[in-house]
Amino acid sequence: MLPRAAALAPGASPGLGGRSPPPPAGLDDDEEEEPPPPPRDRAMASGGSSAAESVPRRAEAAEEPEGGSRRWGAQHAGARELAELYSPVAGVITADFLSGLFHWGADTWGSVELPIVGKAFIRPFREHHIDPTAITRHDFIETNGDNCFMTLVPLANMAYKFVSFSPEALCETCPWECYVFALIIFITMTNQIHKWSHTYFGLPRWVIFLQDWHVILPRKHHRIHHVSPHETYFCITTGWLNYPLEKIRFWRCLENIIQGVTGEKPRADDMKWAQKIK
Repeated sequence: MLPRAAALAPGASPGLGGRSPPPPAGLDDDEEEEPPPPPRDRAMASGGSSAAESVPRRAEAAEEPEGGSRRWGAQHAGARELAELYSPVAGVITADFLSGLFHWGADTWGSVELPIVGKAFIRPFREHHIDPTAITRHDFIETNGDNCFMTLVPLANMAYKFVSFSPEALCETCPWECYVFALIIFITMTNQIHKWSHTYFGLPRWVIFLQDWHVILPRKHHRIHHVSPHETYFCITTGWLNYPLEKIRFWRCLENIIQGVTGEKPRADDMKWAQKIK
């Protein structure tokens, strides 16, 4: 009959009164062996807290890329770059809308007899509808001087910011500055772009390319406005907003509101000059 100790299966713990197995080689007498990890079924029986805690940790690790920066949100590098690309486009669209708003106002309301404003701002629009090519006979300063003067102050303010602000502050305001810069540049060039839309000979090839691809106001597109009584397609920077504004009847709704409040008829003065024969 075998001794009790020998009868135990390998790895089984001895019963009461039995001897403990000798420590594994390489451990000193005063060191204890690290206990093994708890079995899987015991962890599940305790409520699965370990597994539950590991899930959000893995989710957090998946959300944060290398370097500890957040992957999503306004601070993401890709989001910032996309916002900067969007800002110039928004500036161009705003410039196109403002050109249409100013053009519509000068075409539709007021008269040449108004003091200061009549001769300085309204008169050129009345002349333009009777003689559309008159703008092509204006020199560069006469064509663009007024718009350049209006945008001088915002450009100077932007230059001051670039010189005085820290790189961190400039980085934070970069999308807004890109929007303002694109807006200023296209407002400055609006009259020149309008002049090119009435110039049919001698245009540089790059201007024709931009017109053909509708980056700036195309010549054929602008002809729609010059069909009497000149009541549509007022945007003259790029012309991108002309079709959608016409589809929602934007200008006619404004005219109806103003006429209902003031009693003034739109384009009455413009038609008076167009009907003169002597």
